[in-house]
Amino acid sequence: MADQTASLAPTPTEDDLVRRFADFETLGEALDYAARGRRGLNFHDARGTLRRAYPFSELRADAIGMAHRLIAAGIRPGDRIALIAETCPEFAASFFGAIYAGAWPVPLPLPTSFGGREAYIDQIRVQLSSSDPTMVLSSEGLHAMVAEAAATGAVEALDWAELAARDASEAALPKADPDATAYLQYSSGSTRFPHGVAVSHRGLLNNLAAHSHGMQVIDTDRCISWLPWYHDMGLVGCFLSPIANQVSVDYLATEDFARRPLSWLDLISRNTGTSISYSPTFGYDICARRIGGQSDLSRFDLSRWRLAGNGADMIRPDVMQAFVDAFSAAGFKAGAFLPSYGLAEATLAVSIMPPGEGILTDLVEETLLSGAPDAHGDRPVRYRAIVNCGRPVRDMKVEIRDDDGAVLGDRQIGRIYCSGPSVMIGYFRDPEATEACLKDGWLDTGDMGYMADGYIYIVGRAKDMIIVNGKNHWPQDIEWAIEQLPGFKAGDIAAFAITTPGGEEAPAVLVQCRTSDMAERARLRDAIRDKVRAITGMSCVVELVPPRTLPRTSSGKLSRSKARNLYLSGEIQPLDVAA
Repeated sequence: MADQTASLAPTPTEDDLVRRFADFETLGEALDYAARGRRGLNFHDARGTLRRAYPFSELRADAIGMAHRLIAAGIRPGDRIALIAETCPEFAASFFGAIYAGAWPVPLPLPTSFGGREAYIDQIRVQLSSSDPTMVLSSEGLHAMVAEAAATGAVEALDWAELAARDASEAALPKADPDATAYLQYSSGSTRFPHGVAVSHRGLLNNLAAHSHGMQVIDTDRCISWLPWYHDMGLVGCFLSPIANQVSVDYLATEDFARRPLSWLDLISRNTGTSISYSPTFGYDICARRIGGQSDLSRFDLSRWRLAGNGADMIRPDVMQAFVDAFSAAGFKAGAFLPSYGLAEATLAVSIMPPGEGILTDLVEETLLSGAPDAHGDRPVRYRAIVNCGRPVRDMKVEIRDDDGAVLGDRQIGRIYCSGPSVMIGYFRDPEATEACLKDGWLDTGDMGYMADGYIYIVGRAKDMIIVNGKNHWPQDIEWAIEQLPGFKAGDIAAFAITTPGGEEAPAVLVQCRTSDMAERARLRDAIRDKVRAITGMSCVVELVPPRTLPRTSSGKLSRSKARNLYLSGEIQPLDVAA
């Protein structure tokens, strides 16, 4: 194997094929064109050794063969094909095989290090129920778990090799409608309340063209990525965009990055052209911490890292500065940082910082961000640095609105709305959820922010979703986890996000407690922490509060946002707990 891999050569960065910036009618047409050149996808192991060069031409041939197999298996246009999103050629070929067959690929997550086998099976079972696929495909190593999840809904479960071994008798491929759904993207990360975002071919390609336009892609650019293909930034930004814009990519599997994060920087260092590589804040944080105070950075050359993209969670300027401090001696330039803002419901990108401007911040008073009362009393005024996330991408309109829907002016904080060709068709088979966030072509992103001189600043979320390390969590999942403990019930628990003094987002949980025994309170608090960590993988702030403390809406529903504001303002006082 070593001799074979030593002779491998990656697909080239530059090519004679005239670049087209996602100006295609359908995703299949985009791959058809990319396959005429020599660029492609390149898969590396945990040490950054190239294991498979996969030119776009080879991907297209495999995808068409896969499309023929799917059609032979009875797959029809509009059927869903669920795919466990491993970073591998098999997923790529199956994704585009579904596209060529007129089906909708549905990327689903890989197992995580927490929760265990049963939690993963439950998650896949719920997402299969939501997307209602005809077939689910995975690797042989995951097949047993996936098949168990699929059995409940009578979904056919196959591993890649099993399907690839079937005869691929040629069949006529359907002609795709540019306005039809191309794929489903699960945006929430929820194990109990999944939302499948339906994205059209036209909407996808519009966003990919706007994305490359905003990044000002050049011939020497090469993409390097470890991002998972079930997340919009990994799937759309680092898999579909390179194909539609004909850019070669080098991949590390996400789990390999987690084990050896500096292999990411090794891949960037080896690129002799210019590099585009994205990460949530935590990826930069891990690398800066891993390198520590080492003075010998000779293994790295980050001088050609042209665009160091940042998105998917709140951007922390202190972490970005720590990364610059750690790697400036290796040639990294602070101006390479490219803050951005987006969400799956808008396909990917809503705004991108113009290249070269780097991280710019505003200082905003904390009381304006939390919604807490304006009066400071004797307390000092506190400020938070808010990162500039760039200008709206081409064809995207952005408005900041108040609670009554009125459009606000510069530097007025409100809800972020966006409108454009790449906004989703809607949530799959969920008209109520679609209507709740999409009206007259305008998407209520659920995020809070403001505009200043044409730039977007994100201050947090109006919606309940909690984002930690780039992963989305619904508070209902955290609350449900606690409800599994004896003595707690729905309505006793409110979960929401808070910002720690270090600027990180963390989940907090207020739990109504009826015992006065201090030792029992301490036991309950620890049990709650352990239960949330076991089910979600997150460590959270747990506060026990008196009964009948949590606020309700006029209709009697729990108000998480009001609970958060009352907690931050000090109006909700936690109970004492034994040390």
